[in-house]
Amino acid sequence: MRRPLLAGNWKMYKTAPEGVSLAQEIQAGLALPLKDRDVLVAPPFTALSAVAEALRDSKVLLGAQNMHWEREGAFTGEISPAMLKHLGCSHVILGHSERRHIFGESDDMISRKTRAAVDNGLTPIVCVGETLPERESNRTLEVVERQLERALRGLTPDEAS
Repeated sequence: MRRPLLAGNWKMYKTAPEGVSLAQEIQAGLALPLKDRDVLVAPPFTALSAVAEALRDSKVLLGAQNMHWEREGAFTGEISPAMLKHLGCSHVILGHSERRHIFGESDDMISRKTRAAVDNGLTPIVCVGETLPERESNRTLEVVERQLERALRGLTPDEAS
């Protein structure tokens, strides 16, 4: 059975020095060994390198908040799965509601990102969920099933678990 994951998405809230300080506080607060769960932090891209260094000898995992599906290329402002892996990320958050609704990410884009994450040795954390109008029209299950089916399309059961 897989271990539960306790993940903190820092969104756009910490500079690199603030992120290092918070990472150190988290490590200090986790002085007791966590035998039954993993802990992950997902700082902003600008803090990933510094936080990775601060967590080097820690059991706290490092994740990213997003990524592009291509390994490299002319994608201004994007970051590749290979770059995240190089920084020490083990996980990546994909399909967050803010990415879907503010930035217009489609189920197809999230599917491509999920496949790229798996292909590059990153564990995808795929977010799913309905909007308020979808919830009010009793479409929650339909929406979540569609998002999951599309995000995991083409993955083997082992890759999707």
